[in-house]
Amino acid sequence: MLRLTLVSAAARRVLAGVFVLLLAGALQGSPPPETARKVYSTLPKPGQKVALDSDTYFIYGFTKQPKLGMAVMRVEVFRKGGQRDTSYTVKGDLDMPSMRGAHSSGDRPFACSKQGVYLLPVSLVMPGDWELRFTFEKKGFAGFHGAYLFDL
Repeated sequence: MLRLTLVSAAARRVLAGVFVLLLAGALQGSPPPETARKVYSTLPKPGQKVALDSDTYFIYGFTKQPKLGMAVMRVEVFRKGGQRDTSYTVKGDLDMPSMRGAHSSGDRPFACSKQGVYLLPVSLVMPGDWELRFTFEKKGFAGFHGAYLFDL
């Protein structure tokens, strides 16, 4: 009998904790900014210039035609005069829109090579529709969100 009482007391504590979390979420109203839904612009075909701001643009594309397995996304950022710009932090999140969350890579930073090329290896685990979401940040502020949709 004593054991049953301990378990039910533990269960009551867990349920009380869940209730507090649900109540706190209901009282907050809108979600905090970090969980607010970001709006991603649909990007043009790879290889085309995409404006980040009035003085900067980027070009993106896979290093090779993507197929099942590992693929590498390449991004190059340039200033108006054609000089490379490595002052951005570029992040990518790969997922399948038709199965949102099932194969998500999560927001991962691109690595910047010595040549000033941003690279992100991604794992394409099955045929279908894919989306790579890009986030460009400068000095800690996200300035551009874009999404590239492709089929494998």
